[in-house]
Amino acid sequence: MSSSLVATRDFVGRQFKRNQARLGHARQRLFDPETLVRAGRTSYEVIHQDGPVSLRYYPPLAENEIEMADGSVVPVARTSQRTPLVIVPPLAVNMLVYDLFPERSLVRYLRARGFELYLVDWGTPTRAQDKLDLASYFAGLLPKALEQVRAHSGKRELSLHGWSFGGLFSLCQAAIAGGDIANLVLVGAPVDYHDNGVLGERYKTLAKHARWVKRFTGLTAHRLPAALLRSPGRLNSLVFKLTSPMAAVKSYANLVANLHDEDYVSGHATNSAFLDGMVAYPGGVVQDFIDYLWIDDVLGHGKLPMPHPPADLSTVSAPILNITGRHDVIVTTECSQAMLRYVSSRDVICRTLKSGHVGIVSSETAMTETWREMADWLIARD
Repeated sequence: MSSSLVATRDFVGRQFKRNQARLGHARQRLFDPETLVRAGRTSYEVIHQDGPVSLRYYPPLAENEIEMADGSVVPVARTSQRTPLVIVPPLAVNMLVYDLFPERSLVRYLRARGFELYLVDWGTPTRAQDKLDLASYFAGLLPKALEQVRAHSGKRELSLHGWSFGGLFSLCQAAIAGGDIANLVLVGAPVDYHDNGVLGERYKTLAKHARWVKRFTGLTAHRLPAALLRSPGRLNSLVFKLTSPMAAVKSYANLVANLHDEDYVSGHATNSAFLDGMVAYPGGVVQDFIDYLWIDDVLGHGKLPMPHPPADLSTVSAPILNITGRHDVIVTTECSQAMLRYVSSRDVICRTLKSGHVGIVSSETAMTETWREMADWLIARD
C-alpha cells in the first residue's frame, strides 16, 4: 500500500474517532450533564440549619499538598489561623462557584492555607419566605449563623469574605456588630447604585420616575404584595446572562468547536451548572432592591438598607480588602469603592482585576492574582 493511501486511511480513522467523540460528548452534555460536572467535591459538614439557611464547616484536608490550575502546588498547613474565616455568599447563586473545580476551588485553597473555614448557604427560599427582606439576611439570619461559628470555633472575632450581595451583607453586619468583625474581604460589593456605570444611569432614571409616581399616587415597591415581586431562579439566570449576551453566545460556539475535547466539555458543563442553577430572590428582597437601593440609593449615602437602621457605614472600623473587576458591569469599581467615603477603617487596600463579576471570585485570574494576596493579607492581620 502506498504511503499516500496509508496517510489517507489514518486521517479518515482519526476523523472518524474525533466525530464519534463529538457525538458522544454532545449527547452527554445535552442529556446527562450531571456526569460531567466537577464542582462541589470538597467535603464539608453542615453544623447549623435555620429554615432554608445552613452553615457549612470545611474540616482540614487529608492530603499534604494541593495542585492548582496553573500548575502550582500549595502545601497544606497543619496549624490553623487564629481567626476563623466565614464566606458570605450573595443571594440567588448556588454555592458551586466557591468549589468550581478541584484545582480551582476557593474553599479548598483557603482550607489549605490553614483557615478554619465556614460558609453560609442561603439555600432555596420558597414562596413561604417571600417576606424575607435584606435586613432579614444581614441583621437576622447572618448574625445567627455567625454565633454558631463562634460556638463551634470558640473564637469571638471573625473575618468575613463577601462577594457581590454577600459583600453588602458583610459590610452591613460589620456596621452593626462593630469589633466582633476582625477583617472584611469585599469582592464586587455594591454600595453606590447611582454611581454604577450604565446601570447607575438607569437606576437614576428609574428613581426620577418612581419619585414622581410616589408623589402623585403614594405607590412604592413596599406597598405591593411581596409575593408579586418574587424573582424566580430561571429569571435570575437569564438576567445574569443578558448582562453579557455575547459572552454566552461565544461560550456555546466554543463548546461546539471543542466537542471532541472531553476536558473542555466537562469544564463547560461545570460552569453551566453554576450559571444555570440560580435560585429565587424573595419578594421582600426585591422590594428593598427597588426602594432602598435603586431609587433611594441609601448605601450610596452611607445608610443601611432597612427601616430604622441601628448604625451606618461610619461605624465600620475593621480592616478592608476591596476587590473589584475592571470589566464588571454589575458592580463597577466606583460603585464598590464608594464605601471609602463613609467607613472609619484606617487599614484599607483596593485591588481591581481584569475580570467580570464572576471572574473576580472564581476565575484563573482571581486564583493567580488575588487568592494568595487575600490569604496573605488575612494572615498578616491574624
